[in-house]
Amino acid sequence: MNLKRMLVLSVLLAMVVSVVSACSGGKEETADGGKLEKVTFLYPGDETDRFSEFIDNELAEKLAKDIGIELDVVFVPWSQYWEQKDIMLAANEPIDLFWDGLPDLSTIVNKKQAQPLDDLISEHGQDLLKVLPMEHLQGAKINGQIYGIPSAYAPSSAMYQLVAVRQDIMDAVGMTDLNTPEDLKEFATKAKDKFPQMKGPADIIFKPLTRYFADEQYNWIASEDLVVFGEDSKKAYSYFETQAFQEVAKFNRTMNQDGLYSEDLTIKYNERDTRMQTGLYLWVEGSLGKEMEIIHSVQSNAPEAQLKSYLLAEEKPRYIIATGGEVIGIPVTAPNPTGAMKFLNWLYSSQENYLFALYGVEGKDYEVTDGRITKLTSSEFFYEWMFRNQNYQLFTPDVSQEAIDQYKSWDNEAIISDSLGFRFNNEKVKHLETALKEVAGKQFAAIRSGFVDFDKEYPKAVQQLKAAGIDEYVAEVQRQLDEFLADKS
Repeated sequence: MNLKRMLVLSVLLAMVVSVVSACSGGKEETADGGKLEKVTFLYPGDETDRFSEFIDNELAEKLAKDIGIELDVVFVPWSQYWEQKDIMLAANEPIDLFWDGLPDLSTIVNKKQAQPLDDLISEHGQDLLKVLPMEHLQGAKINGQIYGIPSAYAPSSAMYQLVAVRQDIMDAVGMTDLNTPEDLKEFATKAKDKFPQMKGPADIIFKPLTRYFADEQYNWIASEDLVVFGEDSKKAYSYFETQAFQEVAKFNRTMNQDGLYSEDLTIKYNERDTRMQTGLYLWVEGSLGKEMEIIHSVQSNAPEAQLKSYLLAEEKPRYIIATGGEVIGIPVTAPNPTGAMKFLNWLYSSQENYLFALYGVEGKDYEVTDGRITKLTSSEFFYEWMFRNQNYQLFTPDVSQEAIDQYKSWDNEAIISDSLGFRFNNEKVKHLETALKEVAGKQFAAIRSGFVDFDKEYPKAVQQLKAAGIDEYVAEVQRQLDEFLADKS
C-alpha cells in the first residue's frame, strides 16, 4: 500500500471515529469505561476564571462520581441573555436547562420552549421534592402541568414591595424610618444636600409605591406589568389605568422636577441593581433579604455602606403572591431531559451539594463556623438567588440574629393570595399582548418614571392602550382567573 493511499485511509478512519463519537449522544467515557451523560445549562452572566475552573474540575469530578453527569455551562451575558435564549431554543440548539422569569411562563410554554416536568419530577426528583414542596412547584403550572422549577423557596410575602436603602446615609442625615413616599423624598433631598457625590435613587420603585397608594393590595398577573389582581375584589385590572398607578406617576414626576431622579431610571431601568451596587445610589426595589444579597457588592465600592429594607405602608396586609420570581426550565428539544432533572435533584439532595454548587469548595472558597457561612474569595459560583432554599440557606456572620429571626418569621402573619399559582395563558391574545407591550414600553415607562408631564401625556397613552386592545386583554385574564378561582374553591 502506497503512502498516499495510507494517508487517505487514515483520514477516512478519523472521520468515521469522529462521526461515531458525535452520534454517541454527547456522552464521554470515564476512566473505568463508563459513560457520562452530558447536560447543557444555558446560564445568564459572565464566565469567570474560578467558576470555570470549578465547573471543569471539582464539580465535574463530583457530578461524574455521584450521578454520572458531565455539566456544560453556556454563559451568555445578561445584556444578551433573553434574545440569545430565544434564538438558541428556536434553532433547537442542544440545551437541557435554562433560566427565565416565572411571570413569563405562559409565553415560554406557548413558544414551545419548555416541556412539562411532572413525570420527570416523579421519576427523578424525589430528593428535590423533600425540600421543594409540591405547592411551591404548582406555582409553575400551566393547564394543570408543571413547566419549571420555581426558584427561591423562602419567605416571600410582599415580594417586590420593599425598598432596600443605604442605612448608613439615612443615619447620617438623621432619619430613623421610611414608611411613606414623603419619607423617601425627604431622604433623597437630605442625602443630595449632605452627600453631593451620591447620584440619588437607583430605582423608581413603582411596586413599593403602588403598595402605598392602592386602596386594595395588587399583584401582577400578566405580561409586562399590564394587569394586576385586586386582593379584595378578586378582579383583574388594567394596571396603567388604576388610580394607584396615576398616584405613582405623579409622585415620580415631582421627584424628577426636584432633580432627585436621573434619566437613567427611565432609559436604563433594567440596570437598577447594577446601579445600586456601584455604591453611589440611595435605594432599589427589594424583596425580603435583598440587602443580604447585594451588600458585599455594594461594599466592594463603598466599604462604609450599610443596607436595610423597609416596607412602605407597613400597616397594610402582606400577601404571599408568588413562589419565586424566576424559574428553571427544560426545553422541549432538550437532548437529555432526564439528566437535567437528575442534576437539579442532585443539587437539592443535601445541604452539602447545595453549598458546594453555590459557594465552591469548603476550606478553599468558603467556610462554615457556628452555622454562619464566610466566603474566602470573591469568586462567584451558581447564583444563590437562583437556587435559594430555606431548608439549606446559611447567613454570613455580619447578618444580625435579629435580621435572621425577622427573615425566618416574615411569613408568619402573611395572607396567602387567592391568585397564588395562577399563570395567565396568553395563547388567545398574543397579538394583543405584543401591541400592548409596545405601548407600555414606549409610552407608559416614561410616565411611570415621572420623566414626562403627566397631565399632558397620560390621556394620550391611555387612548393608545385602549386602541391596542387592553379591555379585551383584561377580559381574557379575568375569564381565566375566574376559572382558576372556581377550581380552587
